[in-house]
Amino acid sequence: MNKIYFQGTFGAYSHLAALSISPKAEILPCKTFDECFLKASKDPNSKIIIPESNRITGNIGIEYLIFEYRLNIYSEYFQKIEHNLLGIPGTKISDIKDVYSHGQALSQCSKFIKSNNFVEHVRADTAGSAEMISKDKDNKKAAIASSLSAKTYGLEVIKKNIENERGNLTRFLIMGKNISQPEFGKKKYITSFLFKLKSKPAALYQSLGGFAINGVNLTKLQSYPEKNSFDSFFFLCDLDGHIEDQKVQKSLEELGLHCQDFHVLGVFEADKQREK
Repeated sequence: MNKIYFQGTFGAYSHLAALSISPKAEILPCKTFDECFLKASKDPNSKIIIPESNRITGNIGIEYLIFEYRLNIYSEYFQKIEHNLLGIPGTKISDIKDVYSHGQALSQCSKFIKSNNFVEHVRADTAGSAEMISKDKDNKKAAIASSLSAKTYGLEVIKKNIENERGNLTRFLIMGKNISQPEFGKKKYITSFLFKLKSKPAALYQSLGGFAINGVNLTKLQSYPEKNSFDSFFFLCDLDGHIEDQKVQKSLEELGLHCQDFHVLGVFEADKQREK
């Protein structure tokens, strides 16, 4: 049976996403993102599911691990994020004084929190907050988490869908040690890669010229400082297209001339959500 590692505790949105993708897999929690990447790099039969960015609050902050471990990306998955207020069964909204969750979840539900004058408490993750509420058995405390967390820890959903904006999505990446990519066909693909430029003036401007000339669309380009440095950066990039497409190959060859480090992270089918 395949193993899929996720960061957090059972009931987390990563757990929910893993169940949606591979309901029959053995889904295992890790305390940190670092631990997820380390396990996958040591066990080629396992995969990890990692939240990479959120439509509303932006990057999750795992880019340095992508750079360090260079695992292969097999696919992307857009998980709908629906936040719920969870409490001890029988709790009313008027009982609640304190609300616990991950920082991003709290900010994504800020209007609801303010309108009820709750005191916010930032915790490491959403499902861990739900687990804590179930142990404390204090009806003055509530968590913001998934409906799966409510089921997992025997809590009641006091109020559903309390997020500020509907249609909130988190993009997850499914990654692992073994390299595999789909055959080049008629579908829509994403090619993901990282690169570090040679140190020279206008290097980034010159390096991107090949994409413009060949009509290749970059959907993501982000820069990150290398460890212990503010003057050496690497870039994480996604483009529309398959690496075997001639336009893409020509663009990447052009980019390669300006790089001192270049690594393809994966080629995978674009999630249908991108078309919406």
